[in-house]
Amino acid sequence: QLQASGGGLVQTGGSLSVSCAASGGTFSSYTVGWFRQAPGKEREFVAAIGRYVGRSFYTDSVKGRFTVSRDNAKNTVFLRMDSLKPEDTAVYYCATTPRSLITSTARMIVSYDYWGQGTQVTVSS
Repeated sequence: QLQASGGGLVQTGGSLSVSCAASGGTFSSYTVGWFRQAPGKEREFVAAIGRYVGRSFYTDSVKGRFTVSRDNAKNTVFLRMDSLKPEDTAVYYCATTPRSLITSTARMIVSYDYWGQGTQVTVSS
């Protein structure tokens, strides 16, 4: 089971961290992806972190602003979001797969097997 948390309301330019906690299994052996879905829009890839040590991947619009990391001892993956913009407003979802992914597949929804319930992030202008 995946539990995303940490969303909230923040002003433009502010920072927020969301986390994805897993129960059961060996979380360190899973690739974890972050996706977001804004109202009326399709779910889109944000970032991902690979298994174990964790190579990270980012969509272009968040590069340099978002950082994905993992604490395998706590079975948790974090998404640190800085310099937030109103267009970052969305429900953020985490997802996992036991497979290693490459740049092209890490951003694909179909690459992931398990999904959390999402957490709302709202950036006010």
